[in-house]
Amino acid sequence: MTAEKPKLIIRMAELEDARKISALSRKVYGKGEGYTAEEVRGQINNFADGQLVAEYEGKIVGHCATFQISEKTARAAHSWSEITGGGFAARHDPDGEILYGMEVSVDPDYRRLRIGLRFYKVRRELCQHLGLKGIIFGGRLPGYSRRKRKYPDPADYLAAVIDKQFRDPVINFQLNQGFVPIGILKDYMPSDKASGGNAVHMFWENPLAAEAKLVTQTPHDRLPQSVRVATVQFQMRKIASQTDFEEQVEYFVDVAADYGADFVTFPELFTLQLLSLEGEKLDPAQAIEKIAEYTDRFKEVMEKLAVSYHINIIGGSHPTRMDNGDIRNISYVFLRNGAVYTQDKLHPTPSEVRWWNIKGGYGAEAIPTDCGPIGVMICYDSEFPELARHLVDQGAMILFVPFCTDERRGYLRVRYCCQARAVENQCYVVMSGVVGNLPNVENMDIHYAESAILTPSDFPFARDGVAADTAPNTETIALADLSMTSLLTSRQSGAVQNLKDRRFDLYRVLWKG
Repeated sequence: MTAEKPKLIIRMAELEDARKISALSRKVYGKGEGYTAEEVRGQINNFADGQLVAEYEGKIVGHCATFQISEKTARAAHSWSEITGGGFAARHDPDGEILYGMEVSVDPDYRRLRIGLRFYKVRRELCQHLGLKGIIFGGRLPGYSRRKRKYPDPADYLAAVIDKQFRDPVINFQLNQGFVPIGILKDYMPSDKASGGNAVHMFWENPLAAEAKLVTQTPHDRLPQSVRVATVQFQMRKIASQTDFEEQVEYFVDVAADYGADFVTFPELFTLQLLSLEGEKLDPAQAIEKIAEYTDRFKEVMEKLAVSYHINIIGGSHPTRMDNGDIRNISYVFLRNGAVYTQDKLHPTPSEVRWWNIKGGYGAEAIPTDCGPIGVMICYDSEFPELARHLVDQGAMILFVPFCTDERRGYLRVRYCCQARAVENQCYVVMSGVVGNLPNVENMDIHYAESAILTPSDFPFARDGVAADTAPNTETIALADLSMTSLLTSRQSGAVQNLKDRRFDLYRVLWKG
C-alpha cells in the first residue's frame, strides 16, 4: 500500500518562488498592482518564517506574508505602505511583540479550497510558537463603497456588520477567526476603492501569551552575530601569463581565508590586467573582444577558489559579452557552497560607454548567502541612492562596491556616496579598488584607491563610520568584523532610525526592472 501525496500543501515560501508569487499577485490584484519579485524576495529575506505559499498539485495558488513589529507601532494609526516598508516587510523587528499580517491572497480559480482559512491557522500557530502577544492587520471592507452614502463614516459601516444588519464577506470571515476590531485605519490603502481606502484595524490575542516566553527569532537565529569581511586593494601590473594573474588572486583569497574571513571582495575591472599579456597596444574594440575570451576560465578558477578556501568571493567585475552581442560590466559572486550569482553594472560611466561601448544591465537583486542577504553595486552605481535602497529593502545588510577610479576626485565621489549609503540605509558598505597602472591598455593608464569598510554613524559602530581602511595607492588587504546584532539593534532603536522613519505617505522607490 502506498500513500498518495497531498494535492494541497501549505509551506514556507522560498526565494525561487518569487516570480511565481509575483505572477499570482498580478492575477489577483491586476497588472501594476501586485507584488514585484523583488518585493517578495525582500519579504522572504527579512522574515523567512512568516512567508507562506499554498501549493496545489505543484502550482502556487496562494500567498501569505507576515512580519514582526512592536505592539506600539502596530496599534498606532498607519498606512499599509508605511508599516510594511513599501511591501518589502522591511520594518520587520525580530524583537517585536506582534505578528503583523500584510497579505493573504488566493488564486480566484482555487477559492473553494479554504486556503485563506489554512493560512490564518498557520499564522496563529506561528504567533504562538514565537510567544507573541497576538496578530494585527488592516482588513478590507469590500462592501463599503456600495453603502458609503448610508454610512459616510466607515466605523458606522463596521458597527452595522457586527450588529448583523448585513454581511461583509471579509469582515465576517475575520470575526469568525476570532479577530476583534480595535478601530478604523483611514487612508490605509488608497488604491483599494471598494474599501474607500479604509481598513478595519483587527487584533487577535494569543491566549497563550501570558505564559509564553518571547522567542527571539529571525533574523537573529539565521544570521551569525558577526561577519568578517576582507577587501583587497589590487595592484595592476604587467604579467607574463594568465597563471600569474590567478596566483595573485589566489594569494589574497588565501590570506583572507587564513584570517577567517567570510567574504573577500576584489575591485571593478581587475581582470583587465590580463590584457597586459598582449604584445601590442589594443584599441578599445579589440581589448573588449580579447577580455571576453577569458570569461569562462575566470569563472571556473574563481568558483574553485571559493569552494576550496571555504570563502565567499565578490569577484570584482569583468566585461562580458552577452548573447545579443552587448558588452556588460558584470560582477560575479562566488559562494563557498559552489553557487554563482551575477550583478550587472546598471550605470556605465561616460568613459565606459565611449571607450568600450558598455551597456547598462537590468535588475538588482539581493544575493542569499550563509551570512545573510548581500548586495553588489559596481562603482558608479553607488552614486545612485535608489539602487542601494532597493537592495536593502530586499534584506541586504552588507553592500559590496567594487570600484575603479583614475584619480582622487573620482575616488572621492564613490567614497562619499558609499558613506552616505551606509548611513541612510543603516547597512555596511565594503569598497574595493584597484591601484597601479596598465600602460598599454586604453582607459586603464592610472588608478587611485583607498579601499574601506564603512558602517552607519551611530554609537555601536566606529566613531567615524570607518571599520577599516587602507593606505592610498598601496596593494594590501583590510579586514573587519561586522556585528549583525548591532546593525539590527541600531535599525530598531538607534539614535536615528532611517529605515523606520521613511515617509511612505510622501515617497517610495518604485522599481521597474
